[in-house]
Amino acid sequence: MQFDISNLYHIYNRGNNKQPIFFNRENYLYFLKKVKKHIYPVCDILSWCLMPNHFHFLIHANELSIKLLKKIPLEINSLTDGVRVLLSSYTQGINRQQTRTGNLFQQKTKMKCINEGDQHYGYTAFQYIHQNPLKANLVKRLEDWEFSSFIDYAGLRNGNLCNKELAISLLGLNMKTFLKDSYQELPEHLLMKLF
Repeated sequence: MQFDISNLYHIYNRGNNKQPIFFNRENYLYFLKKVKKHIYPVCDILSWCLMPNHFHFLIHANELSIKLLKKIPLEINSLTDGVRVLLSSYTQGINRQQTRTGNLFQQKTKMKCINEGDQHYGYTAFQYIHQNPLKANLVKRLEDWEFSSFIDYAGLRNGNLCNKELAISLLGLNMKTFLKDSYQELPEHLLMKLF
């Protein structure tokens, strides 16, 4: 994955054959601990959501994201390596827990550049990521899904994984109307640009 400084990226992956990647609450927390260790130090996370069989992140690439770690045989930057280590180490832990072998995630993690110059795509990605549990009928209210940055932005938890100030600035979030805005239907033509 190649990243450019100051661009927004939607990063996502799901379980191999759409299988679950989280089997209990501790798995979600274990994954977030690994995100904090391997992803958080090398980019600005703007939003995230962990679902039973997939995950989403909206990140802002910075100078640490593109730092080259090696050039041969392929160029690998610090954010790409962080994602690789996150998924590999998480898979090892889950394979031990579930007494399974093989790939937990689909082979290639997806990354879609969302041009920072067009606030609509970044805003749409932000809202889409948070709306995932509601659209999947896992909860009746966005506030009820524990494994999302939504409750941090809603002021219901004091999480520190996201750079909230940067997200508010880049995406034009209105914190006075945040809850109401979060439930708005997203335009289909903008959603198609996120993948």
